[in-house]
Amino acid sequence: MNTILLGAQWGDEGKGKVVDHLSEKADYVIRFQGGNNAGHSLWVNGKKTVLHLIPSGILHPQTLCLIGEGVVLDPNVLIEEINKLKEANVFKNTHDRIRVSERTHVILPLHRAVDVARETSAKGTKAHIGTTGRGIGPAYETKALRRGIRVIDLFDETKVFEEKLDFLFNEYRHHFTAVQIAEIKQQTLNEVEVWKKLFEPLLVDMTSFLKKAMNEGKKCLFEGAQGVMLDMDHGTYPYVTSSYTTAPSAGIGAGFPKLTQKSRVLGIAKAYVTRVGSGPFVTEMLGKHVPGEEVLCENIRKIGQEFGATTGRPRRIGWQDLVALKYAVDVGGIDELAIMKGDVLAGLGDFKICTSYRKPDGTEWATFPSRADDLAKVIPHYEAVPAFKKATPDDPNYDAYLKRIEAFVGVPVKYVGFGPEREQMALR
Repeated sequence: MNTILLGAQWGDEGKGKVVDHLSEKADYVIRFQGGNNAGHSLWVNGKKTVLHLIPSGILHPQTLCLIGEGVVLDPNVLIEEINKLKEANVFKNTHDRIRVSERTHVILPLHRAVDVARETSAKGTKAHIGTTGRGIGPAYETKALRRGIRVIDLFDETKVFEEKLDFLFNEYRHHFTAVQIAEIKQQTLNEVEVWKKLFEPLLVDMTSFLKKAMNEGKKCLFEGAQGVMLDMDHGTYPYVTSSYTTAPSAGIGAGFPKLTQKSRVLGIAKAYVTRVGSGPFVTEMLGKHVPGEEVLCENIRKIGQEFGATTGRPRRIGWQDLVALKYAVDVGGIDELAIMKGDVLAGLGDFKICTSYRKPDGTEWATFPSRADDLAKVIPHYEAVPAFKKATPDDPNYDAYLKRIEAFVGVPVKYVGFGPEREQMALR
């Protein structure tokens, strides 16, 4: 059976570790959405590997890692990742380990420049999303505008490619001077030949490639980036990512929609919650609802190393939010959960879980709020969870916590992560 792996919160849940764990029995690992704004950290034998585009199965020598057309791809970031993995002796021949859909859209220097310009001008206002500035949103935007540049377009004749480039640049001239536009265009043209050499041996038609794999009985693991709560339709809009992060998007983003008929969907969540960037965060530890939680917040951030793998910026920390997790399970189509990083909370005393949302007038929200403004006004209702010594299923208090999660969200907790290393994972 195929597995679709999703983040069940706002990202940074430990997906990379679970992908690495499951990849031991996978033939293909496919990334189906997002860009290099996601960072997956892997720890093997005390060595840390951070990946932004290449699927997290790359550390297992038998896996073939594919990047689907649902991804927006920065070629320079891919080159940098490949070079680092080669230096680490993960592989020698890129063609043996990586494939890229020829329909994947490319992040260009223009996209990055637009992203930075918009975030800079919006700073201090509600329009400030808190993006990574890596051009992901603008790349998805030009894709929807039907002006995007796909990997296969890089191989057009020079005149045809420049026409497509000018067509795209015309959408964004108001952000830049004529001199700046000329410089950005020239930078792009200077890099195209390097990109073509990278992609030429790696390109595949993903639909036919995966259909053949399914017919041959290959085991496929589909790796999501970000999390369900950042989905463009179902997340905390507008403080979301620019792609679809739920289970159905795996088949679309990988170019093989029928895969969802034969897949289990595994959602990854932390024992607590983190979020990066702007947007409402109901259970954030800011001292509003629980005395002394700011000190615990700093301890969790320090122990859990809660700093972005891509940006290095500190993540916002919150108590476990079962209301949001249940919503993510329902809207994400999740069948099973993996709960990660419980070891960060071990020995820190009793902690809280949010089991309902209250409106300012005291009434309870019947459903997860659709508007960010409503979510920002929510008052969390907490239950206390007894302290535990170990974040493993054989600790009775931690197992009781896992059972509380299962009862609330309606799906089983199948895996438990209790440390950064590959071996620190238990199957329940």
